[in-house]
Amino acid sequence: MPEAHKPLSRRQFVHLSGVFALGTISACASTQPRLNPSSSPKKRLMRIAHFTDVHILPIGVIENKVAAAFRHAQNQPDPPEMILNSGDSIMDSLETNRENAEKQWDAFNKVVQAECRLPIYHAIGNHDVWGWGLSNPSADILSDAMYGKNLVIQRLGLPNRYYSFDRSGWHFIVLDSTHLPNEASQHPYIGRLDDEQFDWLEKDIAQVDSQTLICLVSHIPILCACEFFDGENEASGNWIVPAAWMHIDARRFRSLFLKHPNIRLCLSGHAHQYESLDYLGVRYQTDGAICGNWWRGSYMDFPPAYVLVDLYDDGSAESQFVAYAD
Repeated sequence: MPEAHKPLSRRQFVHLSGVFALGTISACASTQPRLNPSSSPKKRLMRIAHFTDVHILPIGVIENKVAAAFRHAQNQPDPPEMILNSGDSIMDSLETNRENAEKQWDAFNKVVQAECRLPIYHAIGNHDVWGWGLSNPSADILSDAMYGKNLVIQRLGLPNRYYSFDRSGWHFIVLDSTHLPNEASQHPYIGRLDDEQFDWLEKDIAQVDSQTLICLVSHIPILCACEFFDGENEASGNWIVPAAWMHIDARRFRSLFLKHPNIRLCLSGHAHQYESLDYLGVRYQTDGAICGNWWRGSYMDFPPAYVLVDLYDDGSAESQFVAYAD
């Protein structure tokens, strides 16, 4: 028997097991990205109200409920200093004509202008994209300058479909996570970044000081667990989560995040459920829906709500799910 294949003695096995365990602990520790630890108590740098999946319609009762959400968040005893709206601001423009889409945007902007006293930053949601879900779009629609994402960019006054900004010691990166699918998809969109946007993302992160904390905002979750339970996704004998529900390029993000330990938080919506998942030093948070079950009560046991997010100088985040409706 070759030397390398001789069976290990019990003593050798115990010795190597101990060495392996120490190596495993060391390896695990090295893969947990963290900033330089501080002995002083952590300090809260800011509080955010995270709104997502408003799904407004130009109907008085729904407009009033959206207005109530804004008032509820801004009248907190410990109020937020800004609002992040991570998309699906209107009920749907994927499968409607431009006139109906414009009416929904009129309703959304009317409520925001009347009720929002705080700085507000928006991301594009899948239902904010005009016309992609139409089965037989006319030539006039396809040639319309507002087709696709141009309408939402115009109506929200966005600088681009993706952008970044700095506030209170954190760097925020707002992504466009809705893209056309391949032929195998049953949905008119999937969650991913196009190459142009990912290249921009890498460059944007690289220019941030390594001690500046980073939060990414996307409509579709980069990584989440709750989508596994939205439907019988295990019926085939394997877990199957559509790429329209969670980023199909999550592995690409994982590799990028490992290079930048100051990336600490990813906020998203889309699932109409609330969860927080900590993985390799990054907190992936999916934050419910202002509309709950599209204005028909709770969805998957989660009522209409927004989330208060506290961001700290050590890179940690704490959140509170706030069901605002009576």
